[in-house]
Amino acid sequence: MKTFKTMLKNEMKLSLRDMNMVIFAICIPLVVLIILGVIYGNKPASPGAAYTFLEQSFGALTTIAICAGGVMGLPLVVSDYRNRKILKRFKVTPVSPVMILAVQVVIYTIYSVASLILLYIVSALFFGFHMGGSRIAFLGGYLLVMLSIFSIGMVVGGISPNSQTASVIASLLYFPMLIFSGATLPYEVMPSALQKVADILPLTQGIKLLKAASLGLPIENVFVPIIVMVVLAAICIGVSLRFFKWE
Repeated sequence: MKTFKTMLKNEMKLSLRDMNMVIFAICIPLVVLIILGVIYGNKPASPGAAYTFLEQSFGALTTIAICAGGVMGLPLVVSDYRNRKILKRFKVTPVSPVMILAVQVVIYTIYSVASLILLYIVSALFFGFHMGGSRIAFLGGYLLVMLSIFSIGMVVGGISPNSQTASVIASLLYFPMLIFSGATLPYEVMPSALQKVADILPLTQGIKLLKAASLGLPIENVFVPIIVMVVLAAICIGVSLRFFKWE
């Protein structure tokens, strides 16, 4: 536990000094929220809808930080350490792949939770946001989405042979999910053909889960997203630990 705390403290300092995650996980979701709030305010999401556009979009906005940390931040840091032979040095110490990946997961969890709290406070204070569903259900869904998306980053970072390969794979995953999953461009305004493509993306399923939880929709509406998130997390975590590359 002492080794874990020391690693976490040092890695968090390095991450904050870099500032990339502060920008992509904290600032960008907040900017998107403010833009949507100013443009749409408390307008209904659709004619006759019982909830506003912002209430419908809140769950999606909270996934921007998850996507940034899990798909870009985590794999690039781990692969960069492999490239610089840092992981090779860890190999002769008591540090395990589980601890290395766990430290990075905790760091990006902190960013994601901080982003969630900030988004909730700003949307409630300035745009009249009200969560119609259960906060407990939303938090449970949020943790599940976080776990599944972070598990993708664990695979990319854990088995990529070098940082260049990890960067390419991460970019190919990050930008389509950020743009087409509903995290920034609302899923409801997409053409039906594009929605079918977006449904393939794991983050799309996660956003459907969070949207249902925040709006208080029936649980049967998100049975498939829950299964997708659980199976994805189990497979990716298993693969990342089983085939973790030290060098």
